[in-house]
Amino acid sequence: HRQTVAWMIRGRWVREKNRGTELNGKTVGILGYGNMGSAFAKRLQGFNVPVIAYDKNKSGFSNEYVIEVDLAAFFNQTDILSIHVPLDKDTNYMVNNDYINKFKKNIYIINTARGKIINTKDLVQNLKSGKVLGAALDVLEFEDQTFEKLAITGVTHTQWLKYLLESENVILSPHVAGITYQSWDKIGKVLLEKINSLKWTN
Repeated sequence: HRQTVAWMIRGRWVREKNRGTELNGKTVGILGYGNMGSAFAKRLQGFNVPVIAYDKNKSGFSNEYVIEVDLAAFFNQTDILSIHVPLDKDTNYMVNNDYINKFKKNIYIINTARGKIINTKDLVQNLKSGKVLGAALDVLEFEDQTFEKLAITGVTHTQWLKYLLESENVILSPHVAGITYQSWDKIGKVLLEKINSLKWTN
């Protein structure tokens, strides 16, 4: 995508090298079926793709948008992994080399959850090997207001970020997947509903 923009700025109209891959026939696997995972499943309906989901803390959620599967089926069927779990002691670096290679197919990874769910070093390794065909990352494990702190954390982190920034099969965004001009109002309404649902006692 970056190369394409550079070509077009220079007046080059390159089509063949920009040939895409269709979603049709691919299975989207949603990891974590809470508010964000279920909202993502609804938005996939127009793409005519099978959507499966695994959530270790939830069951019985199959509906018109998604089929609930166990972890074995999740690893077996997923073509596109979309991550929607919270960051905690169980999910920190959960998506590492071992986890990625449990998938039967070569996969694409989308992460709009938290950066430290993915081990960046292992992701880069699997992008290089082709096990991960591409990644769309709205969050990074070492994200901050700037990347200046990478000079302090070490050159290896800088190398991984450099690879992600320069890779033609990686799309990065600065933690903006949920940010819109309307999002603060929506967050406020959700919080108000949660507060109102609490049972207050004297």
